[in-house]
Amino acid sequence: MVHTGEQTIKKQLIQALTSAGDDYISGQYLAETAGCSRTAVWKHIDALRKEGYQIEAVKKKGYRIVPRKDCLTETDILIGLETEFIGKSIHAYESVPTTQTIASELAAKGAANGTIVISEEQTEGKGRLRRVWHSPHHGGIWMSLIVKPDIPPYHAPRLTLLTAVAAVLSMREAGVNAGIKWPNDVLVNGRKIAGILTELHAESDQIHSVIIGIGINVNQQPDDFNDDIKDLATSLAIEKGETLDRVTFLQSFLMHFEELYQLFLHKGFLPIKEEWEKYSVTIGKQVTATTAQKTIHGYASGINEDGVLIVTDERTKEEHLIYSGDITIHQ
Repeated sequence: MVHTGEQTIKKQLIQALTSAGDDYISGQYLAETAGCSRTAVWKHIDALRKEGYQIEAVKKKGYRIVPRKDCLTETDILIGLETEFIGKSIHAYESVPTTQTIASELAAKGAANGTIVISEEQTEGKGRLRRVWHSPHHGGIWMSLIVKPDIPPYHAPRLTLLTAVAAVLSMREAGVNAGIKWPNDVLVNGRKIAGILTELHAESDQIHSVIIGIGINVNQQPDDFNDDIKDLATSLAIEKGETLDRVTFLQSFLMHFEELYQLFLHKGFLPIKEEWEKYSVTIGKQVTATTAQKTIHGYASGINEDGVLIVTDERTKEEHLIYSGDITIHQ
């Protein structure tokens, strides 16, 4: 991660070069735009090339940027990101075992509220209940978000539902009508397109940090999925029929998350609950809830103020609170 001043200069250079299209821009113009010396421009251009940007330099003409392939670097994400604090500190990688582990380590060292850890690939991605999360190279968005809410630890699970709403809103903004399956799956046409894994770091009465792991299938094609999940998973590209710009989608997600997070902190869980129920594909359906203790067949009647699923037993009419477990929806 680079210092804020350096990142600002790089951002200004990229914006100027991108705006110019195929035209060359002089080093002097770039220096004036970024408010630095021409020597500093050259150094930042060199740093951007090391990040993967193709920038041509021609004597007496200046610099020109070559259109860039879809990449999730710190600079790419920050350019155009309009959040106040979510995603303003970024740790971007090409390949890691899992972003959750790195985020947990950073949080323990005092990482800023809103820090994200993102990787083009995870080799040991994990889902809920220690399941494997397939995280292929350049296919989706694999990231962990560090937040430090001033709420009681027992309210932390609400952030899983909040994150699901942010994912659905960004998907719908991109033209894909996604819905939420309790507690942490985002589905399109019955197939999983995103998952959320929330880890709490706290003492009995105080949260130190919440690490929210998010996996979103963006540009995978059917052949990119393993045979065991091919019929169960989908991606935004499959549903929309075209590939998406992952940076633009990620910026949308981070913006929606921040808006919902601020709403949650100031107004409580009720407005989040209402949004979640609006996009739920679980509520109102016949379901089988399998927990560590029992299996319940019934009707998913709603969620309570803690985001716990309420299932009414179809035989006894007794209401059961499902804090965790697997839910099978019967169409």
